[in-house]
Parts: sequence; structure tokens; C-alpha cells
Amino acid sequence: MKLLRRILLVLLVVLVVAYVGVVGYMYFNQRALQYDAQGEITDLADTALSGAEDIAVPSDDGVVHGWYQAPQAGKPVIVYYKGNSGSFSAEHERYEQFVADGYGFVAFDYRGFPASPGSISQQGILDDATVMFDWAAEKGFPLVIWGRSLGSGPSTYVASVRDAEALLLETPFLSAVTVAGERYPYLPVGLVMQDQFPVNQWISDVTEPVLVAHGTGDVTIDVSNGERVYALAPNKDELWIEPGAGHSDLWDRGIWSHAEPFFERAIAD
Repeated sequence: MKLLRRILLVLLVVLVVAYVGVVGYMYFNQRALQYDAQGEITDLADTALSGAEDIAVPSDDGVVHGWYQAPQAGKPVIVYYKGNSGSFSAEHERYEQFVADGYGFVAFDYRGFPASPGSISQQGILDDATVMFDWAAEKGFPLVIWGRSLGSGPSTYVASVRDAEALLLETPFLSAVTVAGERYPYLPVGLVMQDQFPVNQWISDVTEPVLVAHGTGDVTIDVSNGERVYALAPNKDELWIEPGAGHSDLWDRGIWSHAEPFFERAIAD
């Protein structure tokens, strides 16, 4: 009996040490685990955006690099906040469609992502997001905000502290810590996670009309996140849930056919 107790005690100690080790590893490497900031940069000259320009905007102690094109008369500028993977430039097909339909756009990499040198943090991303919105606002055109995945964090934050015409959230999370907790329910992510992006708090201060788009097949951010964010939005416009769509499928599934009339409604009001 004593031997059995000793064996059980040793096993318990081993499990505790292993658990503490996993938590410690997650804490000290959390940003490397949270962000996927690698990827090739597409040159603007290799796109169909013949009227767009490269921009470099100072932000805190660094510089944010992106692309900008002014809209046609009567159209807004889409301030586009990218997702977690690679460079903003990889999504040039979207910007080409915006421009083809008369919209302007500004899109960029947060500092620490491929086109913008620096280190990544929640505060850095929020600072860059706000700086780029303010830079676009100085152009004098109406602004609408589009946040995709990770970009749902800074886009919601900016909409809560600045005045835009509309906020579109594509595959948003309720908060980054919610997603982490759903993925790792056995870890105390709420205690150790530094970059939590509390969209569930920021959305309550968003007065702009809100469209949320999500897919039921999303295994990166569960569709329930989008549904819960929309439920919290004070100024609801549309909740588009696409059956079977995954995390990166909504552009091909027709999100622009929802986004464009949404922006038109918002500008008309």
C-alpha cells in the first residue's frame, strides 16, 4: 500500500511539473504561437491596381507600410484590417474588386508582419490600426471599416473610438482569449494571455451599423463567435452565416455581394 501511494505521489508530481512546464512555455512563447506573421510580399506592380500607391505612415517608433487608392465620386474608402496570416498584399484580389466598383481602400501590414518591420503586440496593432484610420480620414472621404479574423479586434476597437460609416466583421472572434480557451480548455489562458483583444467589450461602444459574416465550417474561429459578437452590437444591420464555409472561404462564397449593399445603405443613411 505504501509503495502504491509513493508511485501515485510521484505520478502526481510529474503531472504537475509537466503542466507547469506547458503553461510556462505558452506564456513565454505566446506571441510566436498566437501570430502567423510570415509570408511573401506581393509587389503592387504585380497587381491590377494601376491607380494605387505605396504608402509609409509613421506609427509610434516605427513605420506602417501599405497601399492606398482614392474612391470615385460618391463612394467611400474601405479601411481594411487584415487577418493573422502573411501579408496584406496577398489579398490584392479583394482590393481590385473594391476599385473596380468605385471604392477606395487602404490596406496595410501591422508592425511585425511582412511589409512593416517591428515587433507584434496587441497595443502595437491597435496603435497601427488607429494611425491608419486617422491617416485615411485626412483624405476627406467617407470611411467604412472591414476587419477580417484577427482584424476584427483592431477594427472593432477603432470603430469604438472613431467615427466611421459602417463596420463589417468577417469571421470575428468574441475575444482572442475566448478562442484560445475553446482550443485549450485545459490551460489557464485567461490568466497568462497578454493579447486578449476583447471585442466583446469594444463592440458595446460601436455606434456604426454592423454586418457580421461567418461560416458554419470555420474550424479556426467557431461560428458561435460571430453570432455572439453580432448579438452584442448596438446597431445591427445583417448577420450572414454561410453554411459549410470555412475560415478563408467567404470571399469566394460571395461576401462582396453582402458587403457592397451594406456599405451603400450605410452611406445613404
